[in-house]
Amino acid sequence: MSTLKNRAIWGAISAACLALFAMLASPVHAAGGHVAGLVKAEIDLGDTASLQRGAQIFVDRCLSCHSANLMRYNRIGQDLGLSDEEVKARLIRGAEVKIGSTMQSTMPAALAKTAFGVVPPDLSLTARARGSDWLYSYLRAFYVDPARPLGVNNLVFKDVGMPNVFWREQGEQVLSKDAHGVEALSLAKPGSMSPAEFDGMIGDLVGFMTYMAEPAVLQRKSLGFWVLGFLAALFVLLFLLKQEYWRDIKK
Repeated sequence: MSTLKNRAIWGAISAACLALFAMLASPVHAAGGHVAGLVKAEIDLGDTASLQRGAQIFVDRCLSCHSANLMRYNRIGQDLGLSDEEVKARLIRGAEVKIGSTMQSTMPAALAKTAFGVVPPDLSLTARARGSDWLYSYLRAFYVDPARPLGVNNLVFKDVGMPNVFWREQGEQVLSKDAHGVEALSLAKPGSMSPAEFDGMIGDLVGFMTYMAEPAVLQRKSLGFWVLGFLAALFVLLFLLKQEYWRDIKK
């Protein structure tokens, strides 16, 4: 009876270790990942130059209406290799903002609500909630729509209340349908950038917003390999211990 009980205990321990290792080793798909119909965003969070450009674009084009209340300027500098002086020169730019402050919109909430009908949302976690592919596709999918109050609409976000802040660089797109009723966008009026240049700029911005949604993602992934290595070594040790234990029992 004692032998059967010990066998059951060791069997349960082995099964638990195997299940835990399999769970941690298997890929995890976060909410808001790739969705059919969206354009794949090629994001490299190790490209600090791209993230620095994206941070500047975010300050220039997004921060006038939106906030990023979960991100501080000095954290950006620490993660992206910028000194406090460089952060002040490239991101704060003379504004009366402390280096340790969060990224606040320059537009008062009451004014924003009057202009857009609603206070623009905070963008700290948008990339995590929507996904990088969604953001990349959305920012490239504005088209001319005279029926809308701001004169534009969006193929990804129907009846959007946001203007196309990149119209000078992108140009003007129009919506059309093929014989099968499939909607598509075409460039009717070129902008100051070529399509490839514009896509690169949007990629930089989306990369920064992806980083901003989880600044510790690179450290987390690096630590994950050590954790999996430790669990693998622990499994081997437990397996050898089980073998040694049963060798004495069988005698």
